[in-house]
Formats: sequence, structure tokens, C-alpha cells
Amino acid sequence: MAAPPQLQALLQAVNKLLRQRRYHAALAVIKGFRNGAVLREKLQAILKATYIHSRNLACFVFAYKSLHALQSHVQGETHQMHSFLAAFIGGLLLFGENNNINSQINMYLTSRVLYALCRLGVEKGYIPALKWDPFPLHTAVIWGLVLWLFEYHRPTLQPSLQSSMTYLYEDSNVWHDLSDFLIFNKSHPSK
Repeated sequence: MAAPPQLQALLQAVNKLLRQRRYHAALAVIKGFRNGAVLREKLQAILKATYIHSRNLACFVFAYKSLHALQSHVQGETHQMHSFLAAFIGGLLLFGENNNINSQINMYLTSRVLYALCRLGVEKGYIPALKWDPFPLHTAVIWGLVLWLFEYHRPTLQPSLQSSMTYLYEDSNVWHDLSDFLIFNKSHPSK
């Protein structure tokens, strides 16, 4: 069943507008917003990654607690170094393989550890306490650096970050009609 003539005319007008180069920059902003709001990951991939993450985490906790208890038992008391050594060995065994899931977990932990070490440095007096909130400046620098790296040194970024940024910042510059402007990210070949 064909669409009513009014709807066909509206669709043709919208598609004509989308093809005009003078509106490309503004429309790329809109499509970029759309790409940022659309979840493109498939549920099965998310579930698999969640399972692998939770399995590795459970095994890590088991290894960490076992190694920590063993060290304390052997030495007759607990030392701060026990935590480090138990986690070092557990991390090496369970999160040491360079794959997408471990990479994401390790990058997440890297940012949290660096943040905590900065706070510890302030607490211990190694780093002077600031009288202003550095978070907005930190945020601006991080976002400035990541987009600069993406635009001019892309291979240095982790592949999943490159893929996400390509989707958000480059794919949003390309469309042919309403279907790949609003509904799909890229046009689908006709069957």
C-alpha cells in the first residue's frame, strides 16, 4: 500500500532539504546528537561481555582473598604489601590478557587509581591542596585531548574508542535521505 500523496510530498521535501549542502553543518550536528542517543550495541554482545566480566571478577576476588589470607597466615600478621601482591598476582592471572573486556576494565581502574593517588598525595602533603575545584579544567583538558587525538592521531586511541568516536563524529556527517539521517546510521542497500 502506497503512502498518501501528502506524506510522499513531505518526504520528498525533507529529503531535498537533507541533500542541500548549505544546511550540511547544522544537519550534521543533529545527526551527531541522534548517533549519541542511539544504542547500537546488540543485547547478546552486552550479555556476553557482562558474563565474562562477572566471571573474571568472581575468580579475581577468590584469588585475591586466598592469596591475601595465605600471606597473612605464613607471616603471622597482615601487612599493606599483602594487598598489593595478592592483587598483582590475581590481576596478572585474570585480567592480564589483552582483550576488549580486560582493556575496558583496566582503563576504568587506571583513571580511578590516578584520581585516588592524587587525593592521597594531597592528603599526605606531597601535592598542595587547591583552593578551587579542578574538575571543570580536568574535564575540558580530557575532552580537548581525546578529540585532538581522534582527529590527528587516531591510531593511538583504543579501537573501541576509535569506533565509537567514528560513529559519533564522522558517521553523523553522512546521509542520503531521511532513512539514514534519522532512522539508520547508514543507508541499507536495496533488496
